[in-house]
Amino acid sequence: MSVFGVGLPEMAVIAVVGLLVFGPKKLPELGRTLGKTLKAFQSASQEFSNAVMAETRSPETPVSTTQQITSKAVSSPVESARTPEQHSLEDKA
Repeated sequence: MSVFGVGLPEMAVIAVVGLLVFGPKKLPELGRTLGKTLKAFQSASQEFSNAVMAETRSPETPVSTTQQITSKAVSSPVESARTPEQHSLEDKA
């Protein structure tokens, strides 16, 4: 049995050290807190996974083709930028 690469002997040593450090009264409370934290993390991870799956299943908005973009540009031309020389010629006139 291996959990996160930690075997049974290592888990036993960790449990004994935890018992010595925190004492028998505090250890069950720490276990419950750790369990609740892991459960919350698991549910948040599942929710994120569901959101990603929903996004990948939703239809995408159509992308404009080059022909559509070109036809829009031709139908509504943008005013060309004037050079500084053109500004100075207009000012003199």
